[in-house]
Amino acid sequence: MSIIRFIKDWTLPIAMCAGAAAYFIYTGIPALAPTKPYVAKLVAFLQPALIFTMLFITFCKVNPKDLRPTRWHGWLLLLQAGSFALLSLLLVFFPHLPGQVLVEGAMLCMICPTATAAAVVTGKLGGSAASLTTYTILVNLVVALVVPVFVPLIHPHDNFAFGTYFALILGNVFPLLFCPFLLAMLVRYCFPRFHRVVTSCKDLAFYLWAVALALAIGVTVKSIVHSTVAISYQIGIAAVSLACCALQFWAGKRIGKHYHDPISAGQALGQKNTVFAIWMGYTFLTPVTSVAGGFYSIWHNIYNSYQLYVRRKENERE
Repeated sequence: MSIIRFIKDWTLPIAMCAGAAAYFIYTGIPALAPTKPYVAKLVAFLQPALIFTMLFITFCKVNPKDLRPTRWHGWLLLLQAGSFALLSLLLVFFPHLPGQVLVEGAMLCMICPTATAAAVVTGKLGGSAASLTTYTILVNLVVALVVPVFVPLIHPHDNFAFGTYFALILGNVFPLLFCPFLLAMLVRYCFPRFHRVVTSCKDLAFYLWAVALALAIGVTVKSIVHSTVAISYQIGIAAVSLACCALQFWAGKRIGKHYHDPISAGQALGQKNTVFAIWMGYTFLTPVTSVAGGFYSIWHNIYNSYQLYVRRKENERE
């Protein structure tokens, strides 16, 4: 029982360590080399499948009547879009600025939308999954509008018009966000008995996310190990992503506290869809900036582990 309790208490750190260890063990066995293409396809299938399932379970527990914008949503959207715009203009007016890659890394960390799994952690911490879900939808729309305006000023693409940028971004994030939401609403109103079964699964979404996290960390470690970026730049990008992570969790909680919802606001701004950040770095900016998304994934999950530890201790005292 003590082993089971340990696993439950430290699920996220265990998942992160397991993902990193699995990558090094797997790549360290030469006999498994021929299986790499098949494993890559399996991971590419499992990640969205796990995210879809845990979002479906989480959305089943969200009352659609609670999905409404709040004031802290507006402040957080302004902070994300405003910081991205300012950093973009800095590079526009100073195109030969030393450390441009670091600035672009900060841009990615600031504009990156909320992680689809953030609602799971928010609920576990005692926040509002409904408010978090509403912000996730809003911030993805804002990202799709803001990125096409400023990115072409820094990296012009002849083949990318505004509509192309917009469609690419929405196509990358919205199917995995809206499809489980629509399915959850269908089940809520058309299959109430099955809906009750799903909502009775208390921590299933959290443990599915732990498995998805292990896979994500494995992919993150792979991207960092195989990166051709100089070690000095990797250290710089890691520091920038850590600073952005700390700033956004702090700012989100500070703003949310003013509106009596610090947990939801903190997770909305601090927990990021780092897969999207990596994709955007490769697609629209200097490719090496995608490393920022990998490092950010490590930082925000370490902080989430700490928050869950504190929450658990508070519950034990009660």
